[in-house]
This record gives sequence, structure tokens and C-alpha cells, in this order.
Amino acid sequence: MNKEELIPQIGVVKEIVQETGDVKSFHVVGLDGKPIFKNIPGQCAMVSVPGVGEGMFSITSAPQNPDYNEFSIKKCGHLTSWLHDMEEGQEILVRGPYGNGFPVDTDFRGKDLVFIAGGIGLAPLRSIINYCRANPENYGHLDIIYGSRTKEDLVKRKEIEEEWAKDPHCSVYLTIDREEEGWDGHVGFVPTYASELGLSLDKIIIICGPPIMIHFTLEGLKKQGFKTSQVYTTMEMRMKCGIGKCGRCNIGDKYVCKDGPVFRYDKLDLLPPEF
Repeated sequence: MNKEELIPQIGVVKEIVQETGDVKSFHVVGLDGKPIFKNIPGQCAMVSVPGVGEGMFSITSAPQNPDYNEFSIKKCGHLTSWLHDMEEGQEILVRGPYGNGFPVDTDFRGKDLVFIAGGIGLAPLRSIINYCRANPENYGHLDIIYGSRTKEDLVKRKEIEEEWAKDPHCSVYLTIDREEEGWDGHVGFVPTYASELGLSLDKIIIICGPPIMIHFTLEGLKKQGFKTSQVYTTMEMRMKCGIGKCGRCNIGDKYVCKDGPVFRYDKLDLLPPEF
């Protein structure tokens, strides 16, 4: 780890985008107007406000973004409420990036990839999706299965419909939990939808979302014939200090911040059940 990763950098919130009723995306640059760091898809960073608190968040922007680092943050506590109330031009502190990202240059290279996300779980997957879209010669077809409670809770819906769905290298499958007026797409829970699609068994699966969604999705995939060695997930929500000092993310002999947050599921099977 570089010493620079331990030192908080001043970040300026260049733009705030309202994604859903309780999710905003923050475009952050350094004092020089450039991105604070270049990340690997799947890495996280610590965002803090002096006197308020700090929290670990997925980096939503892809490494090739030349303009800013992005964090899509759900309002769910004291720090996130403060961030949601801030205005463009205000300053925050950022340190990182932390953790090991997705193996985009090794295990994923040349493979067909399936991204399965629920709710705010799309945030950590957006970075790798856009990285793969920017380098289509290195990857096969991308299937994106994404669901939320309602159509208004779909994060990045405009980008999904106007960019991802029109990309010849992508197939997009959206679903919401219950029928509602103005929605003519699929209705149902993500695990069920993923099973209904009849995915070919040669694909790599990347899952992120609520634990209950991940559990039932994984069970469905195994029933279809997928091996846990084909499935990856990210556990950034367990990260606290980011540098392996506080011990809050310890599971068995692993520290999520140092050994993850990206894990292949057959590796997680070897850990104690508390994860």
C-alpha cells in the first residue's frame, strides 16, 4: 500500500446527480480539478466529513473516466444524510483506493460475463461494466440482470436504457418486484428472473446486492449447474478502516479490506459461516 493511500485528500464535489429518491451520485475531483486517483473496477474508497463521520463506499466510475471519481450513495444514516444535504462545490475528504478489484485482466479476459445486481448493488458493478464496454475486444458478451423494488428505484436507469441497452455487446434485463402503472417490463424478483433466462453454463457470474438476494440467486445458479468457482461477489459493506488495522472486517483468516472486497465464491465456502 502506498503512503498516499493512507492520507486523506481534499475532494471537491463537482456535481451531484439525483438517481432515485434516496440515491445520489457524487462527482468528485481534487483541488487541481482532476480525479483524485485511478481505480481498479471493484475497489472502494473512504469518504469522510470532519466532525460528521466517514464511511467506505464503492467507486462507481470506471478507471478510464478522465474527469472525476464517482460515488453513488444511498441515504441510510448520519453521514449519508449529511452528504445528501450538501451542495455542489463543497469539500469532503477521500482516501484510497482500497482493496483488490475484479480480475478484469486475468480471469475475466475473453469470457462472457453476467452481472446480477439488486438495488444499490448496481453501484460497484457499474465500474466494471463500463470498463468492459470500453474494451470490448478483451471480453465476450455482457448480460446485465438488474432489479429493484420499483421502477423509480432503478439506479442509473437513463444510462442503462440509453447506453447499455443499445450497446451490441450487452443484453439488459430489468425487473421490478411488483406490477405498477407505467412499467411494461419484467415483474418479479432478481433470483427468479436469473433462473428463468436459461443462461449458458460457460459464463462468469458477478453478483452484488442485498444478502438475501445474493443467497437465493446463488442457490438458483447452482441448481442450473453453475459452479461456485464461476461466481464472484464484493463484500465492501464489511470494510471499515480499509487498511487492516481495526479488525472489523475479519472473517476467519481473511480481512475483507486486504484480501477482498472481491471474492470468488468457492473461496468464501472455506470461511466460517458468519460472512
